[in-house]
Amino acid sequence: MSHAVRAADPAEAALVAEAALTLDAGEAAALVGHLSRPPADRRWTALATDGGVVMASMSAQDPEVGHVDLLAVHPSAQGAGRGRALVRAAEEWLAGQGARQARFAGNPPCYAWPGIDVRYTAAACLAESLGYERYHVAWNMTADLLDADLSVEEDVARLEKSGVAVRAAGGDRERVAAFVEEHWNDRWAWEAVNAAGLHYAERDGQILGFAAWGSRPAWFGPMGTAPDARGLGLGRVLLRRCLADQRAAGQAGAQIGWVGPLRFYSRAVGARAERVFWLYRRDLA
Repeated sequence: MSHAVRAADPAEAALVAEAALTLDAGEAAALVGHLSRPPADRRWTALATDGGVVMASMSAQDPEVGHVDLLAVHPSAQGAGRGRALVRAAEEWLAGQGARQARFAGNPPCYAWPGIDVRYTAAACLAESLGYERYHVAWNMTADLLDADLSVEEDVARLEKSGVAVRAAGGDRERVAAFVEEHWNDRWAWEAVNAAGLHYAERDGQILGFAAWGSRPAWFGPMGTAPDARGLGLGRVLLRRCLADQRAAGQAGAQIGWVGPLRFYSRAVGARAERVFWLYRRDLA
């Protein structure tokens, strides 16, 4: 059975995503909105068929790599080839933009997930049936917030004695973003500017570390400490400040996205590894 695929606006995409993304239903519309407001240099599209939608984008870092950012098919419309038609249409669009490879993998800094959540088994099966190879695994950690100890008063007092101040960014976000770009990359800097909350530490006017939340809706990250400031305990304080913000915003839990240091988050806030993502790729030419 063939399915006609057409251009879709974010409002239509959000309606389908809310019904189809059963593991992310509470934030599906926000995810579609997030993907439709990427960095200015990114090319992206949303395509739909009856009961399904796909969003795709071109990597700003690698002009030959395209990304399938979101694929959703309404439960009542699954099993009839709509997902396959949508992925093929997305691949055609990506190839037309110059992509030589397509990936089911997050396109930082504006992404929905690192890859395909392994619990969306049908999506993983579809990717593999279309010739995509699994090339990497990523994971999130979950921090429970309702009864968590997120206190930082003693740590902040200790840091103040050594001349370190911990602040919430306001009109100085661009200054923090410049620090982030200098020590890490422009993708993290974009996330810092666009985050719902941003905290940083400084001494004698020099920024030492930062942490952000809500750039990707409802998730924590990114965060980092300058090499010469490590060992001061800044990461724990900045993390807890952000998670306290998220709790105050009504979140019962926070996803720490695309995690590297498992032990740090486990010790700092009792976070646990939970969501696992498979990253897929396929050459288009």
